Amino acid sequence: MSVTVQDVHGYVHGVCFKKGPPGTVGAETEWFVSDPARPREHVPVARLRRALAEPLPGGSRVTFEPGGQVELSSPPADGPEAACAVLGADLAEARRRLAGLELVGLGVDPHRPSVLQVEDERYAAMSAYFGDLTMMCSTASVQVCLDIGADAAQAARRWRLAHLLGPVLVAAFANSPLRHGRRTGHVSTRQAVWARLDRSRTSAPVGAIPETAWAEYALDARVMVIRRDGKWLRDPGFTFRQWIHDGDPTVEDLRYHLTTLFPPVRPQGWLELRMIDELPEPYWRVPVAVVTALLDRAPDAAEQAAAPAAGLWALAARDGLRDPVLGRAAVACFEAAIARLDGPLRALTEEYAERYVVRGLCPADDVLKEAGEHAWTR
Repeated sequence: MSVTVQDVHGYVHGVCFKKGPPGTVGAETEWFVSDPARPREHVPVARLRRALAEPLPGGSRVTFEPGGQVELSSPPADGPEAACAVLGADLAEARRRLAGLELVGLGVDPHRPSVLQVEDERYAAMSAYFGDLTMMCSTASVQVCLDIGADAAQAARRWRLAHLLGPVLVAAFANSPLRHGRRTGHVSTRQAVWARLDRSRTSAPVGAIPETAWAEYALDARVMVIRRDGKWLRDPGFTFRQWIHDGDPTVEDLRYHLTTLFPPVRPQGWLELRMIDELPEPYWRVPVAVVTALLDRAPDAAEQAAAPAAGLWALAARDGLRDPVLGRAAVACFEAAIARLDGPLRALTEEYAERYVVRGLCPADDVLKEAGEHAWTR
């Protein structure tokens, strides 16, 4: 049965923005895998699949990104402490199974070329559509997943706040200043790479009502692929709205189309924040703690702290916390988050803030310092 424009809006309201009281937290971490004996070569994904074939004890799901990055996704948990505990234990087990290899926490692979390792029609279609393998094969992130909100008003506020915090999170956790062994001019090259792709599916939706904004965004995004009778038609050359007008897309086509949209915040029945560079141990836990504390426990303070940095996505990717507006916003956000955290996560967040945030630094500065004179600006 084909869908209508009204069906798209209904699906978005009922599924993408499924309401529920905040409290549940999930985290996804993506890791480059390196063989210390051959650091400039890719580790074959078949080797990784064999090592990680058995389920992890905490229930974290293992998947593989197109370039062979290993992704571990925690099950939904009651708060950031529980989510980080489960994911941390499963990461430790994954490292044990990958003995002799290293899981590297960076936002962009600094040296190796982009190679499509996962043979899959989806990734082949994405490669043809974007014409660039960097985003798919050479980037990695920490993604934080939180509940939509208890009702429409709370959902709208959380949606706005997640986007408001976005530039601050990009800047505070920037960790990808190198590509092909060279300085790129950005502290978060990963964010810069994503931002220059098809804006109809990587920019932030615009509109006061999030359900309407996301539905219209999906309707106006180009269709990446049509799947029919086992065949894949790549980039047919029209938007989903035009497909409705001139063809017969189904609900399954809509579901799949939504998985090909990659904005900084993606609603999937929960809010998936996608703008944070992957970080090394133990610091990947900090964005999980900070995001949860700000959205779930301190929204008023978070809104006030992040407001001056609203919309500064490009500046955050280029300059990070060296920009004074982003620097002040990050300090205020971390202060608000730390006040709402306890135990080991509070201590780790305080450590991160003292090492980086209050000094106007980010992990990218460590990468550049280590690279030293061996890296130069592109």
